Amino acid sequence: MPIYEYRCKDCGKTFEKLVFSSAQSENVECEHCKSRNTEKLVSTISSAGLSSSGSTGGSCGYGGFS
Repeated sequence: MPIYEYRCKDCGKTFEKLVFSSAQSENVECEHCKSRNTEKLVSTISSAGLSSSGSTGGSCGYGGFS
């Protein structure tokens, strides 16, 4: 069951919603103002905890500028 991120087009707030089916993901009510004028946002995937090496940063460019 995926958790999607939505933005309300009326009040501008963003919120997350646990969605059980694709049909339910199309008619989501804003938690803040109860409007159904919402849009599903494209979210990035968190990869925290997926590395088995134990180091952080790796080749991601966290070393700063040279």
